[in-house]
Amino acid sequence: MNNLPYFEKSTLDAIDAQLVAALAEDGRVTTAALARRVGLSPPSVAERIRRLEDCGVIQGYGAKILPAALGRPLSAWIRIRPMPGQLKKTAEVLSQQGAIVACDRVTGEDCFIARAHVASVQELETLIDSIIPYAMTNSAVVQSSPVAPRLPPLPTQGLRASRSRQGKAPAGARNHE
Repeated sequence: MNNLPYFEKSTLDAIDAQLVAALAEDGRVTTAALARRVGLSPPSVAERIRRLEDCGVIQGYGAKILPAALGRPLSAWIRIRPMPGQLKKTAEVLSQQGAIVACDRVTGEDCFIARAHVASVQELETLIDSIIPYAMTNSAVVQSSPVAPRLPPLPTQGLRASRSRQGKAPAGARNHE
């Protein structure tokens, strides 16, 4: 995870949180639309976004692609428990598998949980076969996704007060415009 030096000194303010939420919803929203949404000028919003990018809160923008449209209609979660002494090799093998689109090292009985998009059950079997010389696996085919990927809840407590539109900042608040 990236080091976020910006947060060593402060936290998001309410306007930063609104901007992050809006961009997570639609990364192509215009600066002018964001400015209207949060009640600031477009240059102020652009500066806030630049700062959020610089400090690593916003790490990039991307398109949401439907794997089935790319010939990968089958999604699966694979729990992976490396054999003794095979942790690094297992991680290496996982990183080389194009069908694996996300993989986290986790606590608990398993060391990794990976998400894969494949064309068929046979391709899933081949993927698992590439892992089992180094680890035990347990897979689950995704039937549906009732909760779409989204931003985790933003903090509602501890947000710094943001400057009002009249330009009066609360005592101790930093000027972000």
